[in-house]
Order: sequence, then C-alpha cells, then structure tokens
Amino acid sequence: MIRFFSLILLCAALAACSQPRTVVLVPGPDDLVTVNGCVVSAASYMAAVRSQNSLRGDFWSRVLLVRFENYAGGHAYCVWETDGTIYAYDRASGSFPLPVPTRDARTIALVLAQGMGETLGKRAPVLSSADFINPKSAVVLEHMLAQR
Repeated sequence: MIRFFSLILLCAALAACSQPRTVVLVPGPDDLVTVNGCVVSAASYMAAVRSQNSLRGDFWSRVLLVRFENYAGGHAYCVWETDGTIYAYDRASGSFPLPVPTRDARTIALVLAQGMGETLGKRAPVLSSADFINPKSAVVLEHMLAQR
C-alpha cells in the first residue's frame, strides 16, 4: 500500500515539474480565426447599439463575419440600420455610415472591402465569404492553445 501511494506521489511530482505541452492549431479553409477579439468587440458593440435603439420600430442589427482571399483570418463587423441608413462598426475605425441601401451581407462586405482598400492605399481585397451570425444557431467553440 505504501509503494502504491509512493508511486502516485512520484507521478504527481514528475507531472508538476514537466514543461507544458504546446498545441499549435492550423486553421482550415472554413475556420474563422479571431485576431485580437474582433468578434467579441463587434458583439459587444452590437449589444450597446441594440440597447440604445431598442424602442425604434425600424431598427435592425447583426454581426457580419467576412473572409477575404489571401488573408489568413476573418474579420467581424457590427452592422445595423436606423432611419433607412446602414452603419458599420470596426474596432479599428469606429462606426461609420455605409453607402449601401440593402441588408445583403455580401453587398455590405464588398463596400467594406472597398473602404479597406482605400484606407490601406491598396487594391480592395477580394471577398471570399460574408455571412451574418445567427445568434439562435451559433456554435461557440473554445480552443486551448496550451495544455498542462
């Protein structure tokens, strides 16, 4: 019995002294990679916008997930409409009106890509995909980057 407990104590001591194992995740073509929490930022801003406009009958809001070709990660925007004007929020640029009269995700993403190209002084990035998050069916995944 003492040997058994000694063996368990030895295993616990070795496990505590070992280096943590690092797990590297490689995103696939259908994975959304959040860099610096842009999805969290867009969702937080949307909550604030919704609370400010909850009594308006013509109010509409969504989080838009966008992917561009030749860019490793995706990006998230808070998009909403009040009084017939569509606005977007990007945590780097703040909120701004969009010159687009539609709630179509792809059309909004194309306008955002053009604005990104102008801001960066480059050709607009090629849009790969654009979708709104449906909060009722969204699946939240949590990944561990290091295991102990």
